[in-house]
Amino acid sequence: MDTSREYARACDGADPLSAFAERFDVPGLYMDGNSLGPVSRDAARTLERVREEWRRLAIEGWTDGDPPWFGYAERLGDRVAGLVGAAPEEVVVANATTVNVHALVDTFLDSGTVVVNELDFPSDHYALRAQLRRRGLDPDDHLVVVESRDGRTVEEADMIDALDDDVELLFMPSVLYRSGQLFDVERLTAAAHDHGALAGFDLAHSVGVVDHDLSGAGVDFAVWCHYKYCNAGPGAPAGLYVDERHFGRRPALPGWWGHEKATQFEMDLEFTPAAGAGAYQIGTPPLLSLAPLEGALDVLEAAGIGAVREKSVALTEYLIELVDERLPECSVGTPRESARRGGHVAVEHPDAEAVSAALKRRDVVVDYRPPNVVRVCPSPLYTSFEDVHRAVGRFRTVLDEGYDGVAVDADVT
Repeated sequence: MDTSREYARACDGADPLSAFAERFDVPGLYMDGNSLGPVSRDAARTLERVREEWRRLAIEGWTDGDPPWFGYAERLGDRVAGLVGAAPEEVVVANATTVNVHALVDTFLDSGTVVVNELDFPSDHYALRAQLRRRGLDPDDHLVVVESRDGRTVEEADMIDALDDDVELLFMPSVLYRSGQLFDVERLTAAAHDHGALAGFDLAHSVGVVDHDLSGAGVDFAVWCHYKYCNAGPGAPAGLYVDERHFGRRPALPGWWGHEKATQFEMDLEFTPAAGAGAYQIGTPPLLSLAPLEGALDVLEAAGIGAVREKSVALTEYLIELVDERLPECSVGTPRESARRGGHVAVEHPDAEAVSAALKRRDVVVDYRPPNVVRVCPSPLYTSFEDVHRAVGRFRTVLDEGYDGVAVDADVT
């Protein structure tokens, strides 16, 4: 691959998504969208609209907002369904990601074994171990942890080998948060079903940058956040998916907002769950946190998740080539095959923490994950190929000049 700046500029000139960057306020060379996406004008617009409705309408906003607040979370869920390949009634925006893990696992797990992997995001393990303890089960006996062969990735074959007829649930991420490895959700779901187990997924590091087909893959349930690639703001309410095959199952953690909407205000003390995924809502939705997602979805829908994924693959491939060529002190811990790679690249260096800090001082925003990973995320909606070229250039400068905190001019590459 040509890694020159001229090549990067040619790619930008042919990029159908290049104009979307103008809709974002991006601090510096922002390569941390896998942790928190920046604000867009669209997200700010819908937040301001709801704030103004609150000022003008107060409580009447629940019925007279545009759209009414009462069905806002379900309406947003209908739109998010298009990003994850689901029917509208199978998705709702609600709660926090780990709350959704608890709510869904508590509903779907009886007394069997759960298969996970050792490179999962820790919060998922916290929730799963707690759910096993609630059932009087020892997590050390009932949580099967698939080990990594290299400390970076987990082989899908090893996950499948861990399945047997005692397994009740396979719960995996779609993308490993440290290395960026992308799993074959359909393959893992089919393997779980072959053993009579359910398949649940944490899609936090893929929704908004990977095109999913949850319904087509037969996934039983999934959870995710909206503050990374969806750019809906810090702490934005999460999302969840429940396949329609499981509609009618009573949520284990029922709450006020999961009641069927038609009779919610009859105030019956007996819970009547909503017909679809909306039943898993617990508390009243936080409107000021929900509102930015509406505008953020305007951007994603205009771009198209297929085009976003295509550009993401091209950007990460270009980044990997530049690391190979210009940063020989570093290694790439992310799978090189595009079908096994999410939206970020793990650049490994023995002094990754110090390198990350030095890059930030040079206006390149990345993040560090122990023990040796600088996570670099060229998010497609606001990152250009030339941005990637410039970021690697400053990475080179950091390695050449050391990690002493001396800033360089913003135009130095």
